Amino acid sequence: MKKTLIALIVFNTFAVTNANAVAFHGEAGADWTNLGMSFGANEPGFTFNGNWAHSDNDGDIASLGMGWNIPLGSVLVTLGGKTLYLNPSDGDEGYAVAVGGGAQLPLGDHFSLFGDAYYSPDSLSSGVEQYGEANAGIRWKVNPTLSVEGGYRYVGMQGKDGHSDNTLADGGYAAVNFNF
Repeated sequence: MKKTLIALIVFNTFAVTNANAVAFHGEAGADWTNLGMSFGANEPGFTFNGNWAHSDNDGDIASLGMGWNIPLGSVLVTLGGKTLYLNPSDGDEGYAVAVGGGAQLPLGDHFSLFGDAYYSPDSLSSGVEQYGEANAGIRWKVNPTLSVEGGYRYVGMQGKDGHSDNTLADGGYAAVNFNF
């Protein structure tokens, strides 16, 4: 029975994320860049993602995440978590397990509003006191495979053991997405 249940979960995970499932994402702000890839981010069911972010002044992070997309009317709500490798410029490298989620609200056929936030307290991280990120913006779907967006992103790590805080991103950005 357990094997059958596991097989069904695995099958449904990949069956739900088949059409337009893979997306590549690149964004840039004043002193930082973020590159990512996701599977099933815009469809109900499981979603998986990974990213690497670099700040010219405050370090790097890399993450792998998983979530569950739940349609609530026209809004797609995501609940999930991610594991992060943290490499702040001032502090000890370490990890964090962050929980959070987001939402996407379509505004007609070509535009949508979106936002998300993730947080990791001291008890779920090492090297930093806490980790937090938030993102909000508007996306324009140019065609089925290309969209562009603009928004605001914050990514920060609170220092621990006398180390300074590190803010990887705190400001506006522009981005491009390729969906396949």
